[in-house]
Amino acid sequence: MIRAVFFDIDGTLLPETKPEVPESTMKAIRRLKENGILIFAATGRHMLEIEDLPLEEIPFDGYVLLNGQLCTDKDGRIISDYEISGPDAETMLRIFQEKELPVMIIEKDRMYINMVNDLVEKAQKEIHTPVPETGRYEGGKIYQFVVYAREEEVSRLRKEVDECRITSWNPNAVDVIAKGGSKVRGIRQMLSHYHITENEIMAFGDGENDMEMLSCAGTGVAMGDAGEALKKNADYVTGPADQDGVWNACCHFGLI
Repeated sequence: MIRAVFFDIDGTLLPETKPEVPESTMKAIRRLKENGILIFAATGRHMLEIEDLPLEEIPFDGYVLLNGQLCTDKDGRIISDYEISGPDAETMLRIFQEKELPVMIIEKDRMYINMVNDLVEKAQKEIHTPVPETGRYEGGKIYQFVVYAREEEVSRLRKEVDECRITSWNPNAVDVIAKGGSKVRGIRQMLSHYHITENEIMAFGDGENDMEMLSCAGTGVAMGDAGEALKKNADYVTGPADQDGVWNACCHFGLI
């Protein structure tokens, strides 16, 4: 029996074609809630970004943020967190401070970048999010770095920060998190908190950083416009977000 559903946001709840939750998706979520199923976000985004997105009508029961680095309940109370530290943090801070590449630092209550170029503007526009303000590192806990770079530069970066996990969310941008961190780690923390097992959850996603999440879930659903690797890893492939994908999958599995 499914007791909770975890949703990626970009490309899953919010179609790439239009930055608003489709009515069929909202209808499915309302039905899930009526049936006593918990609803969680599982995203690479920060809460500050989520607050700027048209998601206010979704009654989330909790949030797996920053690809699992920070997990909170619906009221923002921290359930678990996992910061980046050690040599890799020092390397990333050097890149940030020397402005070798555009790098955004993400803390619990702050998101700021060292510089802005065309890659930053293009990537942020594609996720319907403003370009972050420039800022200075002041010693806070760092949960994630976002690097805006092309594949050649990302390949070099992987060799420099080999204790970190790097996942792509855009052709021009990657997330850098501690190697032990992932959406799956965050989800498992949430499941422990809410006394739910992996077999009792369904997860929806469309990106590379959703691969492990779909494998971990008792039922993993790939959106119709996901990459082929993710589709092969899923238990079910539904339609795209803007073609009733969430609704159809929930109906297929008899959740609504």
